[in-house]
Amino acid sequence: MNKVIFACVHNAGRSLMAEAFFNVMVDPQKARAVSAGTQPGDQAHPEVLAAMREIGIELPDVKPRLLTDDLAQDAQWLITLGCGEACPQVPGLRREDWPLDDPKGKSEVLVHRIRDELAARVAGLLEREGWMRAG
Repeated sequence: MNKVIFACVHNAGRSLMAEAFFNVMVDPQKARAVSAGTQPGDQAHPEVLAAMREIGIELPDVKPRLLTDDLAQDAQWLITLGCGEACPQVPGLRREDWPLDDPKGKSEVLVHRIRDELAARVAGLLEREGWMRAG
């Protein structure tokens, strides 16, 4: 089973959306995703929850969490989300950085743009790795 970690600083926006898209689109026999942050926030950004709800993905119990060694120990991938120097490093994992703006406090139009870009990038990763859910 492949495990992908989506990480940013606060785990309250981009990484939560990426995790949700991944786990909706993936073949669950091939991979799964988790998200975490180096300095987790207290809660998910409300504008992110609203944007995901608009496309039918509810995240009612989501809570930002800390990226720990235990969380990363059985992962193969770390995908960071545009946090620059503050992005976490986990030695030994395949790594990509997707440079996307933090949706916190952004207009609805910009939050939708970030959400849709994440969906497209997640779909591209799943297709490239052969992990896309059939049908």
